[in-house]
Amino acid sequence: MVNPELVGPCGLYCGVCAIYIADRDNNRKLKERLVNLYKATLPGSENLTTEDIRCQGCQSDDVFVYCRQCPIRDCVKEKAYDGCHQCSDFPCQYIENFPMAVGKKVILRAVPYWREVGTEKFVRDEETRYTCPECGNKVFRGATRCNRCKTGLNLD
Repeated sequence: MVNPELVGPCGLYCGVCAIYIADRDNNRKLKERLVNLYKATLPGSENLTTEDIRCQGCQSDDVFVYCRQCPIRDCVKEKAYDGCHQCSDFPCQYIENFPMAVGKKVILRAVPYWREVGTEKFVRDEETRYTCPECGNKVFRGATRCNRCKTGLNLD
């Protein structure tokens, strides 16, 4: 069963998001790495702390601080859509201006696929995609190496 709170309207499936996984697993080391990554890549993140690395999914009431102010999330709500896959304006300026290169790449891949196969299959396939092909370990979106077997990954 798909948890609707984990289906990000932009096509970034929250179930494989590092923020969500770090919070869910209370992984302090991963939270620290994410703080450093965001401070280096996202404007306005200089005061981010490990306590800010928490999220229950884009559609929940407990959303990562950066995602709370996401114009894509706001746009989808205003149009009363479930996601960008329902919008004839995709890709729009919000996608074009997405601040993280990996996220933008995934959105551009994921939304047309979501449109084609529907939510259930889209979510199942995203869960499957983010699995190490060598050892079967679950990894997060953006991972370049499996944290278990150290195999190099290119899943996005």
